[in-house]
Amino acid sequence: MYTTLISAEQLQALVDAKTPLRIFDCTFELMQPHAGEKQYLDSHIPGAVYANLDTALSARHGVNPAKSGADAVITASGADAPASGGRHPLPNRERFATWLSSVGFANDMQAVVYDRNGANYCGRLWWMLKWAGHDNVAVLDGGLQAWQAAGGAVTAGEEPAHFQSNFKLGHEKVRLVSPSTILSGLGKPGQTLIDARGAPRFRGEVEPLDPVAGHIPGALNRPFTQNMGEDGKFKPAAQLRSEFEALLAGRDPASVVHHCGSGVSAVPNIIAMEVAGLGSSGLYAGSWSDWCSDASRPVERG
Repeated sequence: MYTTLISAEQLQALVDAKTPLRIFDCTFELMQPHAGEKQYLDSHIPGAVYANLDTALSARHGVNPAKSGADAVITASGADAPASGGRHPLPNRERFATWLSSVGFANDMQAVVYDRNGANYCGRLWWMLKWAGHDNVAVLDGGLQAWQAAGGAVTAGEEPAHFQSNFKLGHEKVRLVSPSTILSGLGKPGQTLIDARGAPRFRGEVEPLDPVAGHIPGALNRPFTQNMGEDGKFKPAAQLRSEFEALLAGRDPASVVHHCGSGVSAVPNIIAMEVAGLGSSGLYAGSWSDWCSDASRPVERG
C-alpha cells in the first residue's frame, strides 16, 4: 500500500502484477481550463482516468460574467452544496463518492494520481481521497515526465468507460479547516498558517486571480514549488524536514494549516510534511480566494 509517493518503477510493478489499481491523470492549466484534458488525450498512462479540476474535483458549476473573483463562481445548493468556498470549492463527500463510483473506483484499489505540472493539481485528488476515507493513494513522484523517463508506456485518445462501482465513504483521514476556525485562531500558538502561493502574491505585490491582494495575517510563506528538486521529484525526506523545521522555527507541526489561492497548490506542502515525517496537517480549502471574499476579514501585506 502506497500512501504518499510512488516511483515510476513501483507503479510499473503494480501494473505488471495486475494489482487492483486505478490511475488518475489530473493535468490542468489554470489559465486555460480546457488545455489539461487536451494534453491528457494527446498522451497519458494507459488506463488512466482523467480527473478534471473544474468538473470532477470542484463543486464549480459555472461563472457569472457580470462578477469577478470569488463572487463569479456559481455553485450548487442542497444535496450538491459544496464543502468549502473559494474559486475551486470542494464538492461534498457524497458528491465526490458518486464521481468515484462513476469511474469504477472501488475501496479495495490502490489509487495513483499524477499530472505534468509539478504535482500542482494531482495533490488535490490525493487529499480528497484521504478526506473520503481512502488511505492507499499515492502521488506519482515526478509525474508523467518521470514515468516516460523510466520507459513507461503512454497512449492517446479516450479510454473505455469503466463499470459503475459502489465506493463507500470512510472516516476522514485528513483535516478540513473552516474560515471561522482560522479567524478564531489568528495570533494564537495553536494555529500556524502556511501559504503556498508565490512570494509576490503572498506579499500582495501582484494578484492575477482574486479581487484583493495580500495574505492572512501571521501566515508563513512556502511556495509549493520549493518541495521539488531539479529532477521534478519531491526532495529527500531529510531535506524537506530541515526546510520545514527552519520555517516553523519551533512551532508545533501539528498546528499547521495549509492554504494557497483556492486550496489546490497547498496540498504539495501537506504531502511534503508527511514525507518529512512531520505528520498530518490541516487544509483551509477555500484559501485566499475564500478569505478575501469577506471584507470583514483582516488582510496583511508585505
